[in-house]
Amino acid sequence: MADKIPDLHASVRTGTGKGAARQARRDGDVPGIVYGGGLDPQPINLDFNKLLTRLRKGRFMSTLFNLKVEGQDDVRVICRGIQRHVVKDLPVHVDLMRLKRTSRVKLFVPVEFINHEECPGLKKGGSLAVVRNEVEMDVLAGDIPDQLTADLTGLEMGDTINISDITLPEGAKPTITDRDFVIANISAPRAVVADDEDEDDADADEVPTTEMGPPDGEES
Repeated sequence: MADKIPDLHASVRTGTGKGAARQARRDGDVPGIVYGGGLDPQPINLDFNKLLTRLRKGRFMSTLFNLKVEGQDDVRVICRGIQRHVVKDLPVHVDLMRLKRTSRVKLFVPVEFINHEECPGLKKGGSLAVVRNEVEMDVLAGDIPDQLTADLTGLEMGDTINISDITLPEGAKPTITDRDFVIANISAPRAVVADDEDEDDADADEVPTTEMGPPDGEES
């Protein structure tokens, strides 16, 4: 939802071209451009340290931001390119694209697991093994879900939760469509697994023997 979209603060960059970009970097900023949405391209500057912090958190290229520029209306944007220094690998330019509410965008949406107390497998000592705590979804920019909800009600040890078990928000679909991938499973305690393996090993060691008499023609 809109109140969950992180803000990305920027300032208008006066002047264009390499000279203005170099000056922005000397001032501790990263030059960028905002384009799309039926409007003219807008040169901007982003604070270097704040941008670097965002980049280190990960998922920058797949996160929808609420771009805030002083004196202008907020606009939703997504990063479509980051140029980095060839040696230092630090950002030197950022391309942002404006999105309409009807635009489709690919984003990672977190998964929330509910009704732990209604899960027999957990009550018996099992544990929730999360395979994916977020799923990349293809969604409308104007209707981004806060989360996907996985219900643990009635699950026993050994049961799995697949993407098909989750009710997806209207208009949203996973980017992986060729298989019903696993989100999580209810795994047995390690002690139980170890006991089962020990029993299997013991059964394999107990090879049944059969009494055999002497070969034909020989006396015992």
